[in-house]
Formats: sequence, structure tokens, C-alpha cells
Amino acid sequence: MLIDKIKTLCHQFSGEIIADRHYLHRHPELSFHEQGTADYIKRRLTQLNIPWQASAGNGVIGTITGNKPSSIAVALRADIDALPINEENNVPYKSENEGIMHACGHDVHTASLLGVARIAQALKDDFGGQIKLIFQPAEEKYPGGAKAMVEEGLLNHPGLVAVIGQHTMPELEAGKVGLKPGRYMASNDELYITIKGRGGHGAQPHLNIDPVVIAGHVIIALQQIVSRMANPAMPTVLSIGKLTAAGSTNIIPEEVYLEGTLRTLDETWRKEVHAHINKIVKGISESMGATSDVKIQGFPGVENNEDLTAHVSQYAIEYLGKENVSTLNIWMAGEDFGEFSRLADSCYYRLGVGNTARGINSSLHTPTFDVDEQNVFNMSSGLMAYIALRRLANK
Repeated sequence: MLIDKIKTLCHQFSGEIIADRHYLHRHPELSFHEQGTADYIKRRLTQLNIPWQASAGNGVIGTITGNKPSSIAVALRADIDALPINEENNVPYKSENEGIMHACGHDVHTASLLGVARIAQALKDDFGGQIKLIFQPAEEKYPGGAKAMVEEGLLNHPGLVAVIGQHTMPELEAGKVGLKPGRYMASNDELYITIKGRGGHGAQPHLNIDPVVIAGHVIIALQQIVSRMANPAMPTVLSIGKLTAAGSTNIIPEEVYLEGTLRTLDETWRKEVHAHINKIVKGISESMGATSDVKIQGFPGVENNEDLTAHVSQYAIEYLGKENVSTLNIWMAGEDFGEFSRLADSCYYRLGVGNTARGINSSLHTPTFDVDEQNVFNMSSGLMAYIALRRLANK
């Protein structure tokens, strides 16, 4: 049976997959700077006799074509960039790049997809169609790599039936996966607001236009979008995380600079919030004698195709057992996988990587994040390969 072949190959290649993960974890690179990572991926694909092409700078797309006749394709995506975090784990594969760490599991995603490449290449006689291996750069930083890959024609294959992605989830035990059909992840907008007044001596406020006070009014007013404008049934997050006012105890600055984030699950409401933000900032600033500038940039939310996700869930149950497949709640984190899901039938599922008994449970984006390698890599590549081959066979 196909499932037995895949599980055997996954177990056979697990040592190589872990070795890939260790190399990638030791050599993390930030968004838009993943040249060494891309070169490593290219070398691995070349060694496996898998043709590849560069995309979106440091992105790589490998193509495996089955020997049975078929014109359809499935795309599998792994992001490859790391985060500006200094690793605190004391492990042999600790990051060698000071201040940079794979703290979001992208090394796991990349190593797992290289494992899929090994498995699918060994099973070319068992399937028809193409498997596109998407090694995507710059997931962690706007404008992201997904949009650039799409603009270069990644999704133009006329027979593309699915785009599949996975992401580590330390809250879920290794060996398990979680899925949610429909709206799953929030859009992710970055807010940059500048309020310009007239600075001067703190003891002469009547001669100044104080941008600090104006910024305070703006911050409070923006919260009314969530508490009084948003439908309570529509999750919305608007947070200001940075305020820069370069004054002093007795100096009112010329301007104040704000940065924040907006998250929601509906694209129509998202656009309405953009308009509300601009109106509120401009209205308050002008009413108090100041000028303002608002810049909003970000990614759409991730929406899992209902039919495809139902199939992926069934494939996961077949591969892992029903007890190891769960239904997830919405996640208000952002992901530029949404650039794929808005244009093609897509499914983005979560890969359990935690082991509470061994103390492997640090959250994503923390300096102690790690995964239960043995239990993760014994199944992650095999499951994704099985999902791809089952979808190619059943579409």
C-alpha cells in the first residue's frame, strides 16, 4: 500500500531530514537575506536530481513529475527565513549567527519539505502529475515572499488543484496535527502613523501644538474601532506597540511616531478599518492644529478551502489515526500564505512539535523555542507526501 511505502521511506530518511534541520538551524538568515539557505536547498535538490528554478530573490521552486500520465499539480510550501532573536537553547545545533534564530520553525518546514522531495522522488512510478516544492523566502517581513512568487507566475499552472502548507505548533504534541476549514488566520497589517505639531518649551504649552497629547487622543480613539465599530462577532485586534516622541522633561517635540498592528478575519471589514484609521488620525490631528501621515501595509488572511481541508483532514486521519487529528480555533497571527489561499484552493495545517513531558513547549518567537525532533520528523515529511499523492490521485 502507498501509505506503507511512504511511512517506510519517511523512517528511512528521518536521519537525513534531521541533519538538514540541524544545518539550517545553525545557519539562520533573516528575511530577504536567505542566500545561504537557498544555496543549501538548491544543492539538496540537485543531489536528488530534482529540477529547480530560482524565484522571488532567494526563493526556490523544485518540480517532481510522476511517471504516470496526468496534467494536474499540487504545490507544497515551506518558508525559509529566520527571526532577529538571540537563541538561548543549549543544543549542539544552536544558531551560529548571533542575534538570528529559527524561532518560528521555518527550519522544520524546510527540512520537512526536503524530506518530501526524497520520498516523492523515490515514488515517481506510483503517481502522475507534478509536485511543486515551494521554498519561500521572507515570510516574516513585509512585503513577504509569497506575493512576489505569485507575481512571477507560481500559481499559473493550469492543472494546479491545491496549495498545501504546514506550520509548527508547540501547543500541540508531536505526532499530532490540527486543521480548521474556512477562515483560519487573520490578515496582518502594519500601521505607521506620524503626527506633526509645533515643538517648544514645556513651560509654554500655549505657544506649541503638542503632538504627544494629540497622539494620546488618537490612541484612545483608535480603540473605539474595535469596541464600538466592529461587529462583536468579527474578531478584530488593533494595538499600538510603539510610540516615539523625542522630547524631554521640558521639551515638547515637533512630532510623534506610532507603530501598531491590525488583525481581522474579513477582507471587506479590513478595508473599512483602514478607512476608519485614516479618518480618525486625520480628524483628531487637524482639529488640534496638527498634520498627520498614515501608512498601512500588510497581508490578507489565510482561508482554508472547505472541500480541500476536508480531504486533507481525512488523509491525515488515514496516516496518523483519528486520535491524532484535531480541529483548531481561529488564530489571530498573520501569515503571507494568504497570498496563495486567496487565489488557489489551499489548506494550511498545524504540525504538533511539543513534548510536555520533556519540557519542549516554548512558544513560537521565543529564544527557547525547539521541537521534539524524533517524533516530528518520523511523520512530518511522510504526512505531507501522503497528502500530495492522495490529492493527485483523487482530484
